[in-house]
Amino acid sequence: MNINEILTITIVLAAAFAYINHRFIKWPPTIGIMVLSLLSSIALAFLGSFHPILSKKAIQLASSIDFQDLLMNFMLSFLLFAGAIHIDAGQLKKERWPIIILSTVGILISTFLVGLLVYYLFQIFHHAVPFIYCLLFGSLISPTDPIAVLAILKEAKIPASLEIKISGESLFNDGVAVVIFITLMNAARAGGADVSMFSVSKLFAQEAFGGLIFGGLLGYVGYRTLRSIDDYKVEVMITLAVVIGGYYVASHLHISGPLAMVVAGITMGNKVRDGAVSDLSRDYLGKFWELIDEILNAVLFLLIGLEMLIIKINMTVFLIGGISIIIVLLSRWVSVFIPISLLRYNVKFERHAVTMLTWGGLRGGLSVALALSLSSAMHRDEFVFITYIIVVFSILVQGLTIGALAKQLQQSE
Repeated sequence: MNINEILTITIVLAAAFAYINHRFIKWPPTIGIMVLSLLSSIALAFLGSFHPILSKKAIQLASSIDFQDLLMNFMLSFLLFAGAIHIDAGQLKKERWPIIILSTVGILISTFLVGLLVYYLFQIFHHAVPFIYCLLFGSLISPTDPIAVLAILKEAKIPASLEIKISGESLFNDGVAVVIFITLMNAARAGGADVSMFSVSKLFAQEAFGGLIFGGLLGYVGYRTLRSIDDYKVEVMITLAVVIGGYYVASHLHISGPLAMVVAGITMGNKVRDGAVSDLSRDYLGKFWELIDEILNAVLFLLIGLEMLIIKINMTVFLIGGISIIIVLLSRWVSVFIPISLLRYNVKFERHAVTMLTWGGLRGGLSVALALSLSSAMHRDEFVFITYIIVVFSILVQGLTIGALAKQLQQSE
């Protein structure tokens, strides 16, 4: 398939599923679109025995799209910037310690715990997988993605402080998790040779701190540029240039592009709200990035559903994936409980913060993309299938019940 066919089919399907969901199902858009995409994939697989052309065309579409490259090298920069630009820096600053600790220490705890438990789980099923690859899986499945659940949380009227904790953590832990994943990937490729704590720490510091510093600089330059003119069309183009150009430069500097986009988005978004641009420009910028966010999320969750067509299914691995759901939830609980227990002496937390942060920690497209970047020697097929099972469960079950859980917990107080 050529790029024109891929774009046409993808956008038409995303629009059709978005309409059906909005008109009849009325679930959160990302969840509804993914469910319709999944059901369509299953139906096409079933109809393939009767009408092979339909199934063949659908598989050809799914195979033609490099999901990992599309998300990591294009969509992720826009999604993170679009999410960060609406974050209130003042509220973020008030909750900075929970967000910092959860998105760093929490991710490390989850990565190690998931890796360890999955390593022994594979052994129980007589499926030998080296520990370093299990750690890689732990790092790719640990970042949370609350995009599909934030609207539900707002409807449930949870405390604003808890909402900023969830959204702030997700923005930063995406970037941190990518850095941890890259660090472990390099260690795995080296096979342990010439890998020391110093080299690992150096790579982590370069990626993480480099991304944060570059993002701050990028956001400041972008803000100063916006401030010097008053033309919303040019200002929108400048924000696009910041995202596309900044992410490209970050990748060539070997620093974290995701973290750079988060910091740049927060910096520019808050400067815009503080009066750096006219009211007209602020309105256009806000609506433009909200629209970009909605469109890309619709396409992203459509593609997650279509991946069902090309994932290799193995019943033993399916069972391991089912058990891994429990492992990931348990690890998430531990990675939230320990930091909150240590911070409670100096930071005020909501009564049900641990429960909400655990169940509201959804996994999404980033985890699937990172799993797809594994090589076949790293047990790619097994980890892609397990990741897919966890992501689908997370979005469907957790995403559709988090609102009801929030209301129930509030009523029990």
